Amino acid sequence: MLDLDHVDAYYGDSHILHGVSFTVRDGEVVCLLGRNGAGKTTTIMTVMGYLHPRRGAIRYNGRDIGALPPYAVAQLGFGFVPQERGIFKSLTVRENLTVFARTGGKSYWTLERIFALFPNLQARERNLGFQLSGGEQQMLSIARALMLNPSLLLLDEPSEGLAPMIVQEIVAVLKRLKGEGLAILLVEQNLRAAFAVADRHHVMNKGALCFTGSTAELEGNEQVLHSYLSV
Repeated sequence: MLDLDHVDAYYGDSHILHGVSFTVRDGEVVCLLGRNGAGKTTTIMTVMGYLHPRRGAIRYNGRDIGALPPYAVAQLGFGFVPQERGIFKSLTVRENLTVFARTGGKSYWTLERIFALFPNLQARERNLGFQLSGGEQQMLSIARALMLNPSLLLLDEPSEGLAPMIVQEIVAVLKRLKGEGLAILLVEQNLRAAFAVADRHHVMNKGALCFTGSTAELEGNEQVLHSYLSV
């Protein structure tokens, strides 16, 4: 589905990503792990078209998408949940969900299904975005991405700053989406959340991948855990 092939990316003259290669297959959850500044967010921003690789290629279903702008990447079937959530705080919950909804004969995610998945949002559907708690804003950001009916969902640190109970709710939602066959690329620092949902992990350090493996393989690798994840 999604293939990164030796991708190098820059911010101006600063070389951030160094030969990053990995794949996200249909129905798979892949997690990027690493400390702050390791290159995780830069990777996901490059996939989404906010940066363009100077070397290497990004392919989606065999098509090179490395030169596309973000709106064109989204139109291919990408749903993006940014680190800062990006909801419209002056719009109601319902308006946030419907303003960019992608509809059509094959649409799967509707308001009814979203509200079944996120009952808190249904209870607050008339509230403005700024009136929601941090956890509710994160749920709204995920729900809004689902309303695009994506084939690949990208999430950047969805558990950041949330209480453990809310993180558990987010993990439960991701598990359900995984069970329904949605491919997910997840950027995380919360190992418990990552281990609970991901099929495969890529650990990043200084803009390069330094480990790739399953949850069991990563849990058993003390050197990687201590050297790159501060466990």
